[in-house]
Amino acid sequence: MRASKEPTGPATGRRISGSAASLAALAALAGLAGLAWAARNIPAALGGRLAGARAERAARSPQFRDGTFHNRAGTRTMVPAPDRNLFQELIFGKQKRRPTAPVPLVRPAAETGIEPTRELNVVWYGHASTLIEIEGRRVLLDPVWSDRCSPSAAVGPRRLHEPPVRLDELPRVDAILISHDHYDHLDMATVRELTARQSAPFLVPLGVGAHLDRWGVPAERIIELDWSQTHRVADLEITCTAAQHFSGRGLRRNGTLWSSWVVAGEHRKVYYTGDSGYFGGYAEIGAEHGPFDVTLMQIGAYDRSWPSIHMFPEEAVTAHLDLRGGLFVPVHWATFNLALHDWSEPVDRLWAEAKARDVRLAVPRPGERVVVDDPHPVDGWWQGVA
Repeated sequence: MRASKEPTGPATGRRISGSAASLAALAALAGLAGLAWAARNIPAALGGRLAGARAERAARSPQFRDGTFHNRAGTRTMVPAPDRNLFQELIFGKQKRRPTAPVPLVRPAAETGIEPTRELNVVWYGHASTLIEIEGRRVLLDPVWSDRCSPSAAVGPRRLHEPPVRLDELPRVDAILISHDHYDHLDMATVRELTARQSAPFLVPLGVGAHLDRWGVPAERIIELDWSQTHRVADLEITCTAAQHFSGRGLRRNGTLWSSWVVAGEHRKVYYTGDSGYFGGYAEIGAEHGPFDVTLMQIGAYDRSWPSIHMFPEEAVTAHLDLRGGLFVPVHWATFNLALHDWSEPVDRLWAEAKARDVRLAVPRPGERVVVDDPHPVDGWWQGVA
């Protein structure tokens, strides 16, 4: 019987190469499958588009012309565009854009025995996500609980701290307000879970309802408003007010409107900026709807390359004064790395400007309840983790 022989020489090399090629092909297929799995929700996350009655209503808006929404007449808005120096700075810049230690989180305490008719508290969950407790009612602003503010769960800006509470731990809310459709303010997964867990209506600027439609929010829970329009929820009057910004979740821009919000009870009033550059509309809103007991002001993600769509902290203080605001509570910082400044720079600049201009300021940790009539003194907590 002839003994078998192991292949030698070139034949061995061919067999080894064939095995390596098979493994490489399998790895490539696995990689493609992984990419497909990670990208499976992207088309839905991009949201819906204006069509039908919603498009007809948008076309009647004073803010809508030539197929898109616009800022106020005479306002030149610079929208960030790809820039070689910007990309270079993002990769090689020396800014400390992340905290060096964990951001301290606070589990919101039980409500105290404040007279409901005068109650006014704010619970900031991080970035722009905030709960307003006003006269026994609750209003949730721009809730984003996902790990990334992106259409993809695999790429995009990732949270720098966990949400201080889970969505299933939120109390029952009376209204959910959305300022605009950018991913750090409108998140598909969060909207879907809130749709299942809560019964509150979503109040949104014109056109944003198309996204909610696609994500399964019932039509009767979608309230779309133009600037200066008011909708009553329980005992609250909620007014959609102007902002200076832009919108878009894909390649198309400004197919939906952006806004700020006024939340007014019988005795107390709150203003939330959404995202906005500094503009003359703040003084007008303050004259028409103010004074406000508290303003929730955007202070982060600014840059000299886009000065007209995000305020610098000093401009936010000026806007607060224009609005006739009482207590200033900063939002839109700490949670996502969206600009080139140091992580703590927005609130450092804000604190200095507030002291220089004698503005009442509260800077809560994520999850910490601010009692508007008796806020804790600013203690610089962020400096220990910056």
